Amino acid sequence: MYHVMIIEDDPMVASINRQYVEATPSFQTDRVFKSGTEALEYLKDHTTDLIILDYYTPLMNGDVFIDRLHAMGKTPAIIMVTSANDTDIVRSLLSRGVLDYLVKPFEYARFRTALERFAAQQEYLRGARPSLSQNAIDQLFAGPDPAADSVPQLSKGLNEATLNMIRRFLAEHPEGLFTSEQIAKQIHLSRITIRRYMNYLVDIGEIVSSIDYKTGGRPSIQYSLGRRNYTL
Repeated sequence: MYHVMIIEDDPMVASINRQYVEATPSFQTDRVFKSGTEALEYLKDHTTDLIILDYYTPLMNGDVFIDRLHAMGKTPAIIMVTSANDTDIVRSLLSRGVLDYLVKPFEYARFRTALERFAAQQEYLRGARPSLSQNAIDQLFAGPDPAADSVPQLSKGLNEATLNMIRRFLAEHPEGLFTSEQIAKQIHLSRITIRRYMNYLVDIGEIVSSIDYKTGGRPSIQYSLGRRNYTL
């Protein structure tokens, strides 16, 4: 079990981060702090495997926190989960050894990927020999192949050509919200067929779905390319 500390001053985001950590196998949240100062005080007498860190927290920013953490002789892995996307900030944090960097708003799939990469690296080191070959070191730093993550296996019964036709339609209407019935009319396929493909695209995180309660009757499911909300 990997022990995680969260440093986030927004209670809603902190709660979401905690839910995401605990929804991922082999991870548990030990403590949540609103500031780096509180976290550093705790770490004087405790350890943690991984820190989920927001750059903008009271009293000190992410750079200062990491510098003071390292000055204490503490070197847990750090994943940034923050709205800070300025190039200089990202460069500064990478130079301090940050393992991964997620920009808010983020999706659970991306959050889980960050945790799983951390776990894979730890497992690799745990089973490694006393000395590592160049190839072993390359694998350690490369982590999972992102291309492999982006090309999930097509579900049984689905057709690549049909899937690409739906993708083209969505790409041509990037700001649109569509029901399966509306998409079916546009590309001349049955509503049932479209729904199967839309469910698949939602499952792999390529599109998002939402429920429209303003239809005046039965709520309808709408699909879009927009970002997923902070929900599990």
